[in-house]
Amino acid sequence: MYKDFEVKSIFRTYKTFFQSYVTALPDRIKDGDIIIIDSNVARLYPDIQELIKSNKVFIIEANEEAKSYEHIGKLLNKIIAHGFSKTDKLIGIGGGVIQDITAFSSSILFRGVEWLFFPTNLLTQCDSCIGSKTSVNCGEYKNQLGGFYPPSEIFIDFKFWDTISTQEVSSGLGEMLHYFFVDGIDDINKLQSEISQAYDNKEILLSLVGRSLSIKRKMIEIDEFDKGPRNVFNYGHSFGHALESVTSYQIPHGIAVAIGMDLANIISAHKGLIDISLRNEARNVFCEVWKNTILPEVSIDEYFNALSKDKKNEGKTIKVILTRGFGDMFKGTLEDNTEIRQLITEFFSLKKYEGDL
Repeated sequence: MYKDFEVKSIFRTYKTFFQSYVTALPDRIKDGDIIIIDSNVARLYPDIQELIKSNKVFIIEANEEAKSYEHIGKLLNKIIAHGFSKTDKLIGIGGGVIQDITAFSSSILFRGVEWLFFPTNLLTQCDSCIGSKTSVNCGEYKNQLGGFYPPSEIFIDFKFWDTISTQEVSSGLGEMLHYFFVDGIDDINKLQSEISQAYDNKEILLSLVGRSLSIKRKMIEIDEFDKGPRNVFNYGHSFGHALESVTSYQIPHGIAVAIGMDLANIISAHKGLIDISLRNEARNVFCEVWKNTILPEVSIDEYFNALSKDKKNEGKTIKVILTRGFGDMFKGTLEDNTEIRQLITEFFSLKKYEGDL
């Protein structure tokens, strides 16, 4: 269910291990390697620094400012000044911010150096650790710079679950759900039961992580550079990213994606692509993710402005993923007109996500 597996990339075939950092780090680290670690992880797991005490460690507060192009430039200057060479490697230990910083830095240092990743939260373990994408911020614009550059090896250690919050579990589950709906749901009632139990049942959570990574791996080996079929994995993401932006990232990513999927389904129903009953079925699963989240007020003008800056748009055309049913997602156009604005306004102001339609 969560066996070690390989991902075939154009860069290299890289392996994901389900292994403790206590055994993996001493085996992999060499003189000259540099470790980039989330400050919270360093605080919660001080034994990590004991394992790597002979190597240079950069402890970073993992926030949006840290993954800006400007801050990464300063980090790279320190890495090079330390004497880092093309035969050394970077090791990232943390969540998505640390992943982006380490991956992006590795991709441009000496035209590409090796890097390893130890994802420490559920969101990175169930999703972003595989797939090759690197994304960093440029000024006020989020995730506008980047490319594709996978690690050589990934080590998933469920020990890190001991210190993740319920909200972080919700965020990870929200991210996993978009894979399950894109892949197609055989038994939506079973999925709803699994999601609700996953908060307290580690075995169910392990199973969901394994399924999520399996679905993603199949797609990225077909379309690693997100030029075609992989686009459907943006289901819920354009709407979710805009929600994150207008709420100043008060809403965790996976929870915002779950809300974004519900909005995508409502728009799909409005366009006659699905029956509203299908949206209601899916909403019952999504709300297991956001049920303890209170959304602040959303400005629709700001929301559409955020949508217009999404990196998946084509020219000035807003592109989103809509659905014709479970397992049948496609890239469509979101019209910025009175009708759609009213639909989205009511979704947030009347809290349409709280109940059936």
